[in-house]
Amino acid sequence: MSAAPAYSEDKGGSAGPGEPEYGHDPASGGIFSSDYKRHDDLKEMLDTNKDSLKLEAMKRIVAMIARGKNASDLFPAVVKNVACKNIEDPNQLIRASALRVLSSIRVPIIVPIMMLAIKEAASDMSPYVRKTAAHAIPKLYSLDSDQKDQLIEVIEKLLADKTTLVAGSVVMAFEEVCPERIDLIHKNYRKLCNLLIDVEEWGQVVIISMLTRYARTQFLSPTQNESLLEENAEKAFYGSEEDEAKGAGSEETAAAALPARKPYIMDPDHRLLLRNTKPLLQSRSAAVVMAVAQLYFHLAPKAEVGVIAKALVRLLRSHSEVQYVVLQNVATMSIKRRGMFEPYLKSFYIRSTDPTQIKILKLEVLTNLANETNIPTVLREFQTYIRSMDKDFVAATIQAIGRCATNIGRVRDTCLNGLVQLLSNRDELVVAESVVVIKKLLQMQPAQHGEIIKHLAKLTDNIQVPMARASILWLIGEYCEHVPRIAPDVLRKMAKSFTAEEDIVKLQVINLAAKLYLTNSKQTKLLTQYVLSLAKYDQNYDIRDRARFTRQLIVPSEQGGALSRHAKKLFLAPKPAPVLESSFKDRDHFQLGSLSHLLNAKATGYQELPDWPEEAPDPSVRNVEVPEWTKCSNREKRKEKEKPFYSDSEGESGPTESADSDPESESESDSKSSSESGSGESSSESDNEDQDEDEEKGRGSESEQSEEDGKRKTKKKVPEGKGEASSSDEDSDSSSSTSESEMTSESEEEQLEPASWRRKTPPSSKRAPATKEISLLDLEDFTPPSVQPVSPPAIVSTSLAADLEGLTLTDSTLVPSLLSPVSRVGRQELLHRVAGEGLVVDYTFSRQPFSGDPHMVSVHIHFSNSSDTPIKGLHVGTPKLPAGISIQEFPEIESLAPGESATAVMGINFCDSTQAANFQLCTQTRQFYVSIQPPVGELMAPVFMSENEFKKEQGKLMGMNEITEKLMLPDTCRSDHVVVQKVTATANLGRVPCGTSDEYRFAGRTLTSGSLVLLTLDARPAGAAQLTVNSEKMVIGTMLVKDVIQALTQ
Repeated sequence: MSAAPAYSEDKGGSAGPGEPEYGHDPASGGIFSSDYKRHDDLKEMLDTNKDSLKLEAMKRIVAMIARGKNASDLFPAVVKNVACKNIEDPNQLIRASALRVLSSIRVPIIVPIMMLAIKEAASDMSPYVRKTAAHAIPKLYSLDSDQKDQLIEVIEKLLADKTTLVAGSVVMAFEEVCPERIDLIHKNYRKLCNLLIDVEEWGQVVIISMLTRYARTQFLSPTQNESLLEENAEKAFYGSEEDEAKGAGSEETAAAALPARKPYIMDPDHRLLLRNTKPLLQSRSAAVVMAVAQLYFHLAPKAEVGVIAKALVRLLRSHSEVQYVVLQNVATMSIKRRGMFEPYLKSFYIRSTDPTQIKILKLEVLTNLANETNIPTVLREFQTYIRSMDKDFVAATIQAIGRCATNIGRVRDTCLNGLVQLLSNRDELVVAESVVVIKKLLQMQPAQHGEIIKHLAKLTDNIQVPMARASILWLIGEYCEHVPRIAPDVLRKMAKSFTAEEDIVKLQVINLAAKLYLTNSKQTKLLTQYVLSLAKYDQNYDIRDRARFTRQLIVPSEQGGALSRHAKKLFLAPKPAPVLESSFKDRDHFQLGSLSHLLNAKATGYQELPDWPEEAPDPSVRNVEVPEWTKCSNREKRKEKEKPFYSDSEGESGPTESADSDPESESESDSKSSSESGSGESSSESDNEDQDEDEEKGRGSESEQSEEDGKRKTKKKVPEGKGEASSSDEDSDSSSSTSESEMTSESEEEQLEPASWRRKTPPSSKRAPATKEISLLDLEDFTPPSVQPVSPPAIVSTSLAADLEGLTLTDSTLVPSLLSPVSRVGRQELLHRVAGEGLVVDYTFSRQPFSGDPHMVSVHIHFSNSSDTPIKGLHVGTPKLPAGISIQEFPEIESLAPGESATAVMGINFCDSTQAANFQLCTQTRQFYVSIQPPVGELMAPVFMSENEFKKEQGKLMGMNEITEKLMLPDTCRSDHVVVQKVTATANLGRVPCGTSDEYRFAGRTLTSGSLVLLTLDARPAGAAQLTVNSEKMVIGTMLVKDVIQALTQ
């Protein structure tokens, strides 16, 4: 303590007035002068060239700070002395570190010094220092936004930098300081695209995000004409009979109107961006992959977006945090581009080890991907999820089942029955959630489900969850005419417990009372008055107000207004069924991969994704003059075609392959700027060489190159198949084996499919004249001739049945039961003679095995020429088929003379769905759009099994895989022969022996997947008969039940 007064003692010599005192002890108080100019003297000492004076000044400043004096006005001078020496250091690491420290000092007074340091560093010889200068720009801008103009000059200078080390950092500075200055990017666009592959991962993410916004302002939408084309194609395909009757004149007019809008041609710079970002889908960084995925989603044509699906699925094997972000984006993508992820459905199956958030997101994706083809698989998965111990997940699963039932009407009854079974679950939360979903589903078809409403009414004694109780009461009140006896009793019970109920339940009790008063006042008048009296004195003001409002509205009084006369219209008005939509439906207005999209709310600093321009801005703004020596003299000799990003063996040939394998036309300056950058990547070099050559040939060379690529792929077909088994990157779901046929791009179809069809025709088949008749036995030959004109199908099937009946198997009585009679559908019109200009085309389902592929449905096509001129070159054009559906066409019919008929056989794999197969019938002069839609009974083949085997398989297909309906059989449909004939005519099933006289059993398998379809008809002598169908394919089962009931009751 005694040392403290020593600081106040005078130490050192005296000084004159106005001069600073230089003490012997720098820490002593005597060194300070009271004169206000003392800091100016220190500034002069710091500005001098003598290190001794600078050191003395620094000591005095430290002493001032130790005494608690304010020395803030000396801070710039100190910083300048500390930092400037290091900024001029020969070592680049020290120069960069000094600038980093200087820019991190958040004091406005040193802004001028910081600006000088940044400008000097932006011209530094070292790219590392220039990178640090780019990092310092946003720091200075946040400190003083008035420096924006000077900082933009520095950014413009750094954007011209040709090194990959600087590119990412300066683009980040551009995004922070002046994202609206798109003009700064024009000259550097191609350079950034070519450097992108070599930039560090953080920089790649920033550049891709910026280029996404840039492309949305500078290029036309690649999908701008697709809606127009689809609309015209649909009108042409589904033309009405009146339109067809107008003749060829109207068709020519429509054809002339279609190209009125200028066809879309992709800008070479747009193509450059897509091609140079595509290899980054293989990046080890999940952020880079996600950035490229959002770029393709927002910028690429629909046919090319599918390439990102496999890359995103690969990220699902990463950490749960990465999975969460990826699944959020996949959930949004799957709403608009469902087909992109359908081949990877099994990758979204839920594991027991997944966190709840991941489970719910995967459930969202599965629900979005559900369609009529895969809904049985999806619902079977949901059945498993309901047994989970995670209650939040179970509740989400039940809601997902409800959404599937809403979106796919054919499984609505199946889902509803499954949810009703859940009402007997021991877990109250499961029951409550099921009630809420059932309530929404019943609003769609209330008249058909009176029994379910009665069942729900009985649950009011057991269910205690308020939302579930309220949902039941709302249902009973809304559809009280369907349960006139039960509704008043429910109101009586609820009146007893009214005071103990939750508020949401009380409100529904009041609603129920009002509706019953209006529809059944004799039984419920006193109950209603009692409930309203209780509600009048409730503690909750909402309930009190509702009670007063309801009383004045339904109970007539002298002062009652005009509303009382319309009480029924108000309370019992028909209400639209609720729409169960995905919570991700409206998220696509945020840029994918952004924080705003993740939060579903606009985050600070988020920049909206611009809309596509109506007209393309001038592309010449991106042209850069390049010295002549950078041109490659022998680029014509070095042509190296770009390999597909995902090979066919990996199951990802499809929507993107044809477009991506094309070397797109680009301007010469692309390759010039690429060679300037010196990236050294062989792939980018070959790309640029192809670009230059394409520029010389013109934009029209794209289609020629596509044909060359198609030929090259045809040749590669065999060796690529070998690599399929050894691919280590395959998913465990085995979807890759079928994705090649499911996801084929339109451009590849045009080039490859005719060749593949020719390969499918056996070598032994020889083209025969259309008039040549062949024997019936030829129909069963495994090598069908090119043209197969046969007699009418009834004669064919009769003779075949007669031949087969002569054969004996183990039990002669079972043979006829396995023979499928001719389909009751009969001959269907495929092309009317007016629309076909004299060509009449019909088709029949022959129910004979198709020799080319056992999974295909054999369809007989009957041609007839009713015109006066021969029809030449009848063949199938390029089909546009839904995913999974494929056809094997009939060989070309060279000529069909007037009045002549011919029959050909084609195979169609409908993929176990009733979706129509749309294709073109072509002659030498015309193309006709036609469509074949199969009845559900034609999608299966009969199966022989014993009674015990039937019961065993039926036991495996219970629960949601079983559909049961009751029906009244007419007297004409009581004999065995009639029942069997009607069932087998409706569905291609084989009869199974049964020991009971009044029970009929039939079995079959779907042609594509081989799923069992078991049909049981219990035709009791008295009362209603019962029809049961068991099948994994629930959509097929539901449709089959309706068709069989219709056939039996007619």
